[in-house]
Amino acid sequence: MTDHDHVHALSLWGPRGWGLAVGSAVDAVLGDPQQHHPVAWFGSWASAVESRTYRDSRVAGVVHVVACLAPVLALGAAAERAGRGRPVVAAGTMALATWACVGGRNLADTGVLLADLTETDLPAARGRLGWLCGRLADDLGPDELCRAGIESLAENTADAVVASLFWGAVAGVPGVLAHRGINTLDAMVGHHNERYENFGCLAARLDDLACWVPARLTAVLGALLAPVVGGSVRTTWRVVRRDASNHPSPNGGWCEAAWAGALGVQLGGRNVYPGGRVEVRGLLGDGPRPGADDLRRAARLNRAAQLAATVLFAGVGSVVGKSGSTGGGQGSPVIHGRR
Repeated sequence: MTDHDHVHALSLWGPRGWGLAVGSAVDAVLGDPQQHHPVAWFGSWASAVESRTYRDSRVAGVVHVVACLAPVLALGAAAERAGRGRPVVAAGTMALATWACVGGRNLADTGVLLADLTETDLPAARGRLGWLCGRLADDLGPDELCRAGIESLAENTADAVVASLFWGAVAGVPGVLAHRGINTLDAMVGHHNERYENFGCLAARLDDLACWVPARLTAVLGALLAPVVGGSVRTTWRVVRRDASNHPSPNGGWCEAAWAGALGVQLGGRNVYPGGRVEVRGLLGDGPRPGADDLRRAARLNRAAQLAATVLFAGVGSVVGKSGSTGGGQGSPVIHGRR
């Protein structure tokens, strides 16, 4: 295949669409980069910035978010400029950004490992739960560990898969990088505690806003893909419509209700977090409390959702990228636009 053939093939679908598809496929096969993960670099940068910007005020939180995200947006804009008129470069930078920001493979693998450990090594399972969520696990039995795992898989399907692909499709490299930055800041400072209630407010609100559409799309995907795990499309959507509002998060309930309906289990209940904070959430779904096999099925649903979202948003990204590009679709525009 000649260079001209490569360019022609890219122009048929568009560099943005190909980049999203390839980046997500690499994640599905290889998982996250094992060393020098860009998200870890951003986390180190955000920690360094926090040491200088932290004050117990919302204004300081605004300064923190702007200072953390400015280099990310600049990097994304530079990548978009480098790809103008160079479709192979544009597709390559989009693929690298997508691989760095999508975390579907590791999420599903961790869910399966947690399910196995609940059956073979309960202390190790309690230790592994921290890879998925922040609740205290010291007193959790197998069923509660599996519930926590499924809830985390469901919510993070939106955060770490669907939202990354969505923002990559509609806003290119700056979009996918900015969303991962916002999502990471929310995980770091967007907490309801004495230190971060004010400082982390903007990060938390931006994350809610950035995931509002992706969370609802995740619920739709969960319902449509319910038969993959033995569920019903109609039953799952009924559970979503009835129970999504029982969750304290404006987004999390949509994802968790969809996974509960598709798996035929009941999620929600009492969670304990570091510092002794207790949160009692409404119940989602009609079935029994989940077990290890249900957690494995949840991981299967995650993988199916990643595949479906990749196909969907690669197509959307192709259309959006072409409509906004110059030179007959040979490059992608800089669009400034995510946990």
